[in-house]
Amino acid sequence: QVQLVESGGGLVQPGGSLRLSCAASGLTLRKYVMGWYRQAPGNQREFVAINYGGYTNYADSAKGRFTISKDNANNTVYLQMNSLKPEDTAVYYCNAKLGSSVYWGQGTQVTVSS
Repeated sequence: QVQLVESGGGLVQPGGSLRLSCAASGLTLRKYVMGWYRQAPGNQREFVAINYGGYTNYADSAKGRFTISKDNANNTVYLQMNSLKPEDTAVYYCNAKLGSSVYWGQGTQVTVSS
């Protein structure tokens, strides 16, 4: 049974940093496209970043500020978020994809506010 468990969210001031973690179980991380998505109130869920092997891709809003990384040995995916802005406020979800199999975590709240 695949489980993705996010952690690391919280309240941070504008300009601050957070590191989100996604602990994966029931899958072999290196085989999956791992991603982070977010959903703000009233908005659709949107892409933030993906990591597959040595390949990474970011939404324009995340480029230069966010970094996605994987620790295959510990089956954990990270999202380092720097220079946070109020518009980054959202629930952040971890995603794992392999072919037609797609899995989501329960999400972790990130609030950027002074």
